[in-house]
Amino acid sequence: MTAILVADDDMDIRDLVAFKLEQAGYDVMAVDNGLAALTAATENPPDLVVLDVMMPGMSGIDVCRQLRLDRETKALPIILLTARAQEGDVEVGFGAGADDYIVKPFSPRELVSRVEAVLARMRT
Repeated sequence: MTAILVADDDMDIRDLVAFKLEQAGYDVMAVDNGLAALTAATENPPDLVVLDVMMPGMSGIDVCRQLRLDRETKALPIILLTARAQEGDVEVGFGAGADDYIVKPFSPRELVSRVEAVLARMRT
């Protein structure tokens, strides 16, 4: 089963994302902060990571950058999920190494579709 790591400090969003991905057939591990995401991703790399950008302590951008620096996780697909929709924010996200960038509020169906699209691109 495809494993997805979800990191979001907002419990409602984290639970919604995890629920929708589990409904779509994915094995989901959910954490509530960036440091926990970095630890989980490096100790047992999932097939894909969904990161909230604005988390206390270590942001999703920082986690993304750290994962790209590590030999074991540098090719790990990463989707950033954020309320930050300005053009500059999107540029920073992709510049940090994100494979996709989804702006909140989002459609849960669109999130699942984007996860599937990123995973499909990684398989080819």
